Amino acid sequence: MTSAPPHLTCQHLVELVTEYLEGKLSHGDRSRLEQHLCFCDSCVKYLEQMRQVLRATGRLTEESITPEAQEKLLDVFRKWKAGGA
Repeated sequence: MTSAPPHLTCQHLVELVTEYLEGKLSHGDRSRLEQHLCFCDSCVKYLEQMRQVLRATGRLTEESITPEAQEKLLDVFRKWKAGGA
């Protein structure tokens, strides 16, 4: 788990948003993130976009993907990482 610095920046919020949405942040980190949201409209919009993505995609797990689909996704990722996608 990543720990939030005393003064949370927008970049740090982006790094912590998944853990925040999953309820995995410590009380202190969650408080710092929520304090940041009180004054940063851009991060409030980003957080809402992430929530919308989760609602739209549901809870996709590795077990719910067929082996063939997993292989296709891994192939696309390998090509992308190699600069060929």
